[in-house]
Amino acid sequence: MIALSLLGDLYRRGVPALHATGSQSFTKTMRKIAGTRKPEVQRLFRYFNSFTEAEPNDLDVLVCDEAHRLRKTSANRYTKATLRTGRPQVAELMAAARVPVFLLDQHQVVRPGEMGTEEQIREAAAALGLACTVVELDSQFRCGGSDAYLRWVVDLLGLEGQRPTVWEPDDKVRLMTVDTPQELEDFLAAQRAQGYGARMSAGYCWKWTTKITSSMNALPTDVVIGDWARPWNLYGDRALLGAPPAPLWATAPEGFGQVGCVYTAQGFEYDWSGVIMGPDLVWRTDRWVVDRTASKDPSFTKATSDDDVDRLVRNTYKVLLTRGMIGTVVYSTDPETREKLRTLIPPTP
Repeated sequence: MIALSLLGDLYRRGVPALHATGSQSFTKTMRKIAGTRKPEVQRLFRYFNSFTEAEPNDLDVLVCDEAHRLRKTSANRYTKATLRTGRPQVAELMAAARVPVFLLDQHQVVRPGEMGTEEQIREAAAALGLACTVVELDSQFRCGGSDAYLRWVVDLLGLEGQRPTVWEPDDKVRLMTVDTPQELEDFLAAQRAQGYGARMSAGYCWKWTTKITSSMNALPTDVVIGDWARPWNLYGDRALLGAPPAPLWATAPEGFGQVGCVYTAQGFEYDWSGVIMGPDLVWRTDRWVVDRTASKDPSFTKATSDDDVDRLVRNTYKVLLTRGMIGTVVYSTDPETREKLRTLIPPTP
């Protein structure tokens, strides 16, 4: 929420500014929260690819939130031929405002083609002859403000070359592991009964039925683990069969009961997070093993290298494991991985 706090502060000072992300879910949710009937408020929230025709320095400040989701260019299949210039998206964003601000977490790059790293932004600024100031955010609000938990997740997944460590409980966030998906769901349901928000999410290890037909009377239960089966979050922008549209899965009460994927969960937080680790990331003897054949993510193609898949799968679980503001409950579909998690996460008193 740093970006929204910054945007609010700028407007209170009378400084023209916009907010932009690469996330449809996040942008649509912000528009809904800010006011669907206020066009001037709606226009505050844009996408990274909204600035292909922007006048140079038309804004004082452009806050680029979740900048790890920047793409190489803004062009897609709907882009007019005249705008297919090959200009880097980051260069468009830098040109659009006198002060472009990029907020990012390099360990949240989860899709091939995303390229918002500190190094790439520095290089883009240098190419344009611009000074670049890097500000390390030492304090944060995610996961109850527990820096220890965020460090534990990074070490758990080996994102910076470290080894997993035993979690030492603090008074900011709770961490649990369970032995079945039903146990995970039951715990989250109990928290909801007490007035807390909760969501389940999982690695992209099950095919996602994206076309819902009129003949269906319920969402397809794509995520199947033994005799437990639940649907992925709804695909698309329309509410169907009692489920909210994908952009509102994380915030609408009806989102509980569907399993969120990383692309839907990224950018959001909720009180309690239940994370299902699938067979794409398993513990074997003394290390993590990424099995790309277990991933059903269509963005992984033959052109995606094994090293990139390894990094992106680990980053996916980094995103999913850092959504809970009060606590996180973890379940793995793999027995050896569950045993490893039990050695790292002390039982809850």
